[in-house]
Amino acid sequence: MALNTARRTGRRGPRRFTPRDLAVLGVLLGIPLLLDIAVVWGPTLASVVLSFTSWDGIGDIEWVGTQNYANLFTNYPQFWPAVRHNLLWLAFLGLVATPFGLLLAVLVDRGVRFSRFYQSTLYMPVVLSLAIVGFIAQLVFSRDQGALNAILGNTDNPTDWLGDPDLNIWMVLLAAAWRHTGYVMILYLAGLKAVDPSLKEAAAIDGAGEAQTFFRVVLPTLRPVNVIVGVITVIEALRAFDIVYAVNKGRNGLELLSVLVTDNIIGEASRIGFGSAIAVVLLTVSLGFVVTYLVQEIRGEMTR
Repeated sequence: MALNTARRTGRRGPRRFTPRDLAVLGVLLGIPLLLDIAVVWGPTLASVVLSFTSWDGIGDIEWVGTQNYANLFTNYPQFWPAVRHNLLWLAFLGLVATPFGLLLAVLVDRGVRFSRFYQSTLYMPVVLSLAIVGFIAQLVFSRDQGALNAILGNTDNPTDWLGDPDLNIWMVLLAAAWRHTGYVMILYLAGLKAVDPSLKEAAAIDGAGEAQTFFRVVLPTLRPVNVIVGVITVIEALRAFDIVYAVNKGRNGLELLSVLVTDNIIGEASRIGFGSAIAVVLLTVSLGFVVTYLVQEIRGEMTR
């Protein structure tokens, strides 16, 4: 009797999958995997291969080796300004917009009056595409009919905020940061809601001030959120395209690598091999920033 009871209450062995279970798993995992390969990795590998060729999309494909990259680095005047603008974009979003979004998250998390209204208002730009943000930037920063010149009273001698190559990059960065800040705020606000209140209470008992509690107790617990925000910031900065194309098609001080890729691949020249080389450079830079950041965060997590 005791033996039968032990058998009934003992752990069961691993469940074996039936052919039907395997078929369902194959469909549920196989279809997304095939779509990922076809939509993401297939074009990526094709771009890498085509970057070593000369092809107009119609004629024969000619293998040219590293000639596209040599011309890109030495004989293409738009390339280095675009690289500088992408790095400036990354620095502005990472050092200005992201900390400002964190600050707004902290203020909203403290339960200030009308916090729900602020939260909704600040998040509203996130639902807009960057192309729409670009059109809004034109309404605000336009030389002749822009709201900013009207507010400043510059009607007789208006400032060309979007036409001046020394100013337009900063105006577009402000518009992009307006959207990015709300996204960062929501991510950090979700992380702050998950912080254990007992940690803050223990820090207060130990005599830590608000600033010390935040930087030494709260911020380290937000490491997973920091990883997500860091990766999103890099991706947003390096894939920026819509907003500058909506403003002036990415010219006259708004050159970006993504715009150069589009102009060369689907433009009048149709230099698919050369455009693919620019895309590979953009991919390499993106992976370099993302992988380096992730490795540092993982090492920091392991040493804690």
